[in-house]
Amino acid sequence: MTALDDIPVTDVTTTTVRAACPHDCPDTCAMLVTVADGKATEVRGDPDHPFTKGGLCVKVNNYQEKVYNPDRVLYPMRRTGPKGSGQFERISWDTALDTIADRWRTEIAAHGPETLMPVSYLGTQGILNGLNVGDPFMNKIGATISERTYCDSGACTAYTMTIGATAGVDPESLVHSRYIIIWACNMLSTNLHLWPFVAEAQKRGAKVVVIDPMRHRTAKRADWHIPIRPGTDGALALAMIHVIINEGLTDEDYVRDHTVGYEELVERVQERTPEWASEQTGIPADDIRTLAREYATSSPSMIRIGVAIERHAGGGQTVRSIACLPALVGAWKEVGGGLLQLPLWAHPVNWGAHMHPELQTPGTRVVNQYLLGRALNGEMELDPPINALMVYNSNPLVVCPEQDKMAEGLAREDLFTVVSDHVLTDTARYADIVLPATTQLEHKDIMFSWGHFYITLNTPAVEPLGEAIPNTELFRRLAARMGFTEPCFTRTDDEMMAEAYDWDAPAMEGITLESLRETGWARLNLPGPDEYAPHAEGNFPTPSGKTEFKSSIANNFVVPLFRQGCDEFQPGDAVDPVPHYIPPRETADSGYRLNLISPKSHAYVNSSAGDQDKQKRVQGEQTVILHPQDAEERGIVAGRYVRVYNDRGQYVALAEISDDIAPGVAMSPMGAWRKNAKDQSTVNAVNPFRFADLGNAPTFSDTRVEVEAI
Repeated sequence: MTALDDIPVTDVTTTTVRAACPHDCPDTCAMLVTVADGKATEVRGDPDHPFTKGGLCVKVNNYQEKVYNPDRVLYPMRRTGPKGSGQFERISWDTALDTIADRWRTEIAAHGPETLMPVSYLGTQGILNGLNVGDPFMNKIGATISERTYCDSGACTAYTMTIGATAGVDPESLVHSRYIIIWACNMLSTNLHLWPFVAEAQKRGAKVVVIDPMRHRTAKRADWHIPIRPGTDGALALAMIHVIINEGLTDEDYVRDHTVGYEELVERVQERTPEWASEQTGIPADDIRTLAREYATSSPSMIRIGVAIERHAGGGQTVRSIACLPALVGAWKEVGGGLLQLPLWAHPVNWGAHMHPELQTPGTRVVNQYLLGRALNGEMELDPPINALMVYNSNPLVVCPEQDKMAEGLAREDLFTVVSDHVLTDTARYADIVLPATTQLEHKDIMFSWGHFYITLNTPAVEPLGEAIPNTELFRRLAARMGFTEPCFTRTDDEMMAEAYDWDAPAMEGITLESLRETGWARLNLPGPDEYAPHAEGNFPTPSGKTEFKSSIANNFVVPLFRQGCDEFQPGDAVDPVPHYIPPRETADSGYRLNLISPKSHAYVNSSAGDQDKQKRVQGEQTVILHPQDAEERGIVAGRYVRVYNDRGQYVALAEISDDIAPGVAMSPMGAWRKNAKDQSTVNAVNPFRFADLGNAPTFSDTRVEVEAI
């Protein structure tokens, strides 16, 4: 590891500071920030980091421009014009805090504390300032509990039902894999630093298969791209199981010793033939057989699932079926074999210290942010109604479905909305009070990763601009204004970092805050990537200690981390314990013939960076990609604007025509801001509000639309 003192400098006033990318991305890149005369002038990747290896993607490689964005919110502001107009005046922090506290007290006195609702997610992924930063405050005040299941919630439920909360495959171990299936993941756009390990395996002779409706950047580098109809992945997985079982391709010893429910699984898949799956997926039956045979006989075989795998009516059962595959063929026995979902399961993060669920009032209601438009416009008939919103780390007007209902709700004059952010987002333009938040270069944090086994410390590189403050300080100030005296509301950032991890856990041996301040990052104390095979002898963290083809958990649930630590009011519906197929909910019978998918953008992270000039140039205008056959049927030509619509809403996009997309499918990457859109609407104007089968996951890929030229 290179010492910072050894990094050449050109000026005695220039320093280099270790930092970490804050984005909601599996890669959590280690960064080096160049600071000259107190100003950050450059960010670059740390070349010594074993996983990210000095690279930064287009989303963050000019992060200093975000810090010094001329549109940056640097002072508290109060609305002076109509909601949505973006008209504000500067006020002091004292005025802002007094206004907020007084209004909240008034609303709580009239309606009870549930009239207040926090709206947040992973605008920053730091343990201190990220997902759970406001949870203790909101739990103490008794606000409506905010369920945040935008991403991987259903997959987490299904995954833990099947193989438990295991890190699975070490991403660095993929170099040892002989057969790699990348399923519902455009790795080169959303998990860039994993690709070199795949490419190395490919160089060593591994076959790389990509399963996706779109022949995207990653699919074009694969050995085999298998286009699939959106929402039918579960049918493919069950048919693969059918072939593996019926052709005698299972690892009998591993199945006998390290699984439960095999007989029930055998019975379940007997009718799930490749011919049946072909009708569902559009994949030729012979290709399904080939995929299953190659996967089962190429050891070690590995599956990487992306977050898109859950985003349809049967997303949870899809993940359950896929999670059965490695145990069936004994893939877990070897380094580089198994399933990769979220390596964060290996990180012993002390989540409880950052949520403080013991502060909750029993019986406090839970509202999923996916339903926020309906919650705000009255359709949910909540009692009490939501009359106050506290928004941070999120831009819900862009990332929530039913966008028109969201805008309608945010425009309510009786709704008091506070937004803390870096710039005036689409959501912030509707706020009554806007507060200035620091960027990653201006505050302390410590980062887990959901894509590798490294902890990264983020050291502030520059002083906060203007009067911007970290989220941690924001909630300290709000707690003081509300008179909260519990110790968790007066902790310093250093004290919070000391509570961030279970430092006594075996995985943390040899890692301390002091050592991280010296090195910037550290790998968890786990076997190295050339040895890591955690389930070679079973030892799954399930109730049985085995892969559970028949799950001992038979009720639907959301991981409490996604709901402020709350375990009340879980979905709770009974779940068939054996994997099964749930077809897409929306079909062509609705009158809308195209299946719309809205994957992550190449240049944005959700809506982050959607306001930055460089990223907008790279991403381009909001587009919809159509297959030539679908475009010709509708008289649509490339480069012209079209209307994409259904009965939930519409948006205008620039048409792209390509045979990279499967017939009958349309694709519009998400993340564009309404204020930059042709008709002030984006793809979430048409996306549905209904949940998938497990974990209250979203169904962004279970959307039917029609497209017409304008």
